[in-house]
Amino acid sequence: MAFQRSAVGEWVDKFQSIADRFREVELRVSDPEVVSDPDAFKVLMIEHRRLGPMADCARELASMLQLWDEGQDWIQSDDLEMQSMGRMECERIEPLLESRLEEAKWMLLPHDSADDRNAILEIRAGTGGDEAALFAGDLVRMYLRHAEGRGWHHEWVSAHEGTVGGFKEAVIRLEGDGVFGWLKFERGVHRVQRVPETESQGRVHTSAATVAILPLAEEVDVDLRASDIRKDTFRSSGAGGQHVNKTESAVRLTHLPSGLVVECQDGRSQHQNFERAMEVLRARLFDLARAEVEAHRSAERKSQVSTGDRSAKIRTYNFPQGRVTDHRIGLTLHALPNILQGDLTALIEALHVADRADRLKNL
Repeated sequence: MAFQRSAVGEWVDKFQSIADRFREVELRVSDPEVVSDPDAFKVLMIEHRRLGPMADCARELASMLQLWDEGQDWIQSDDLEMQSMGRMECERIEPLLESRLEEAKWMLLPHDSADDRNAILEIRAGTGGDEAALFAGDLVRMYLRHAEGRGWHHEWVSAHEGTVGGFKEAVIRLEGDGVFGWLKFERGVHRVQRVPETESQGRVHTSAATVAILPLAEEVDVDLRASDIRKDTFRSSGAGGQHVNKTESAVRLTHLPSGLVVECQDGRSQHQNFERAMEVLRARLFDLARAEVEAHRSAERKSQVSTGDRSAKIRTYNFPQGRVTDHRIGLTLHALPNILQGDLTALIEALHVADRADRLKNL
């Protein structure tokens, strides 16, 4: 297809508007009034980090388009040598500009503000009995190692161990740069195929665990009334030595309108556990509200990659063949040991690329 200056120019103008917004944010983050307001400053710095690469791209694209325009001016010259140089310059610039533009278009996709938030990771054993709990334990270790590799901080909210190890349920708070946005496509049913240690005849069994990634919600995001919450306390059964067994520091919250139940027992005080439980409860209610929006969006546009259905089987970890397959995008990696050690980057990046490609169709 011939190079279309007008179409390319429209895209460059879109990037230029982002660059203009970036300059506005740069001025505001240096405003003493903003600096003195920690909440406002935090929001602006998140936007500043997000828009920075887009502003750099805008400058790069604008520079390349200017070179193309100059080449066209040379082509209009009466000097034959200038005309030749102009054609050569335009022929050199056109594929570079179009290629860079295609690489950068995803930056213009609507930004989900929840992507910048910290998250709650919930892992629950599914079908498979003790083997499912052991697999849930494998997933917990996998995600914690991945979090450590990305420099994130984690805090345990609650955990219920399996009878032979692993976890029936584990709830963990993850804090870092763009946690929810990075992990949001991990939500769903993860399936494992392997020979359990208790299997005497060497038969491969299939078990499953569910993973949920919930963006942390602010108080203003959720209308949570005290009259809608029942608070119960009990003695913790988790780690922590004698202290947790002698005091009723663990907290259970029941949200009466929805029936949601949240427990937190890892903190050293009832107050700390209550605050963490409230945080998880807000996250779950916020997630329910987002799920409704996601369901409406999915009804309008079919997408391979989704964050809205935690009952969908998304991935299989096959031990006999040493492979991991993500069923949504048909990606198979023969790197099971590395993945279980937390090396999830290739998988997660592939999911983001597929999602961007899908959304770009409607941009």
